[in-house]
Amino acid sequence: MSDESQAKGMTANARVVIKLCGVLVLMGGLTAAAVPFYDWFCRVTGFGGATVTSDSESDTVLDHVVRVRFDASTARDMPWEFRPLSPYVDIRVGETGLAFYEAYNPTDRPIAGTASFNVAPFVTGGYFVKIACFCFEMQVLQPGERVEMPVTFFVDPEMLDDPETRDIPAITLSYTFHVTDMPEEYAALDAAIE
Repeated sequence: MSDESQAKGMTANARVVIKLCGVLVLMGGLTAAAVPFYDWFCRVTGFGGATVTSDSESDTVLDHVVRVRFDASTARDMPWEFRPLSPYVDIRVGETGLAFYEAYNPTDRPIAGTASFNVAPFVTGGYFVKIACFCFEMQVLQPGERVEMPVTFFVDPEMLDDPETRDIPAITLSYTFHVTDMPEEYAALDAAIE
């Protein structure tokens, strides 16, 4: 093989390697962006039972009543006890509702947790609007601490204009608490106590 053909072969091989590296970088970038994009998509559309948020209450309250059921669970590694204080509430569509969940840390150490959530049936997700919720922020419970955590919400009146949702008599709001890495300020405090 001549020097010229070897140089062309190396150049072709180098181009293939560069292209493959570019494909790998692109695939890695798309993979990293998939989770936040999917989360954003679900929150905007209510897809998969994701709920919507608002800074204010509904302007319209209708006479149509919907039952909102409350469900609570914990991930396998979460030692907290977690439950709704009431199994359900009947509210008018557009009316602001307030519910409380209780969490208890029975361990001898502080534990941080975050709550994932959805509503069922999934098609109602885009019409279930949270104004304030404990699920918006990480929660830290000290050993033996018991807390009541509120969620303020309403069912958007536009739900009754949608043929898929207008006849739904009940919506279930579900939360699952997961263990989260302890924030640095708590970890440093915990280390100082030991």
